[in-house]
Amino acid sequence: MAELRGKYLDQITAVADIDALEAVRLAAMGKKGEISLKMRELGQMDAEARQRVGPALNGLKSEIDAALKARRAGLEDAVLDARLQAEWLDVTLPGRPRPMGTIHPISQVMDELTAIFADMGFAVAEGPQIESDWYNFDALNIAPEHPARQEHDTFFMHRAEGDNRPPHVLRTHTSPVQIRAMQDQGAPIRVIAPGRVYRMDMDQTHTPMFHQVEGLAIDRDISMAQLKWTLEEFCRAFFEVDEVELRFRASHFPFTEPSAEVDIRCSWEGGQLKIGEGKDWLEILGSGMVHPQVLRAGGIDPDQWQGFAFGLGIDRIAMLKYGIPDLRAFFESDLRWLRHYGFAALDQPALAAGLSR
Repeated sequence: MAELRGKYLDQITAVADIDALEAVRLAAMGKKGEISLKMRELGQMDAEARQRVGPALNGLKSEIDAALKARRAGLEDAVLDARLQAEWLDVTLPGRPRPMGTIHPISQVMDELTAIFADMGFAVAEGPQIESDWYNFDALNIAPEHPARQEHDTFFMHRAEGDNRPPHVLRTHTSPVQIRAMQDQGAPIRVIAPGRVYRMDMDQTHTPMFHQVEGLAIDRDISMAQLKWTLEEFCRAFFEVDEVELRFRASHFPFTEPSAEVDIRCSWEGGQLKIGEGKDWLEILGSGMVHPQVLRAGGIDPDQWQGFAFGLGIDRIAMLKYGIPDLRAFFESDLRWLRHYGFAALDQPALAAGLSR
């Protein structure tokens, strides 16, 4: 016993790392270790020998086990001390900032225009992005032969052979939301409908998927004058200028009569757009008085009610306000683009403070 004790205590004292200590433990206390094998031999001894050898072996086992634990604690402390000597932290240094996510310009502009129109009493209406042919075209007085109803302009949903349900499309505008809002709420009504729309178009200023906001106001005596005031107040608040000048040009839209394209006075100096001043004009939206057929499709009597509607591209006005040169960058953007054009999460949308009543 004394020989085993001296052997393993010397080895435990001499080890330099935890791996070497584990090797000593296995040699002494493992299943095939010397002390473990000695413990198994007790069963083959007579009672007198067991009474003499057993306590000695148990005492040796306990002493070696205690020596192993003590040496392990010492080695772990040494490793920690060495790490503390090699690594240090200056707690007086400022914290390392973590990169934060940013809000996409499209989301920011949606929040801004929602806040502005809410200040003018417009609620937000929503609808499905997959629409029936009736809601997307027929209810909006778009004739069967209109080019927009051809497959080269619109994404039609695939139908299996024998499926006789009405055609469905990826909505080409948010105007179907106006029909649904009229059917659900009746008149009077004042809503905007922001959301994604889809058309088969792709160049520097067009993408197959983009964003629109359309507005609808219906009451007893609504006129083009009120439409003009609404758009002027929106442009003044959104572009954050004191004065704006809008020009209404006669146009044609199937769902409004009369219809007008709307331009805003601006200037381009050194590639910088300035709204509200200069000699140039920039087209920004379409508008008009709601066509009687559209009112009927929404379940509203055109002999009792009338209203105006307008629509503009959210991507387009985001580009104008924040100087984004290419519409395709909205969808091909990487983290560097978002860090440059994105908005901090705590940025609040510009409220239409001070709108004249």
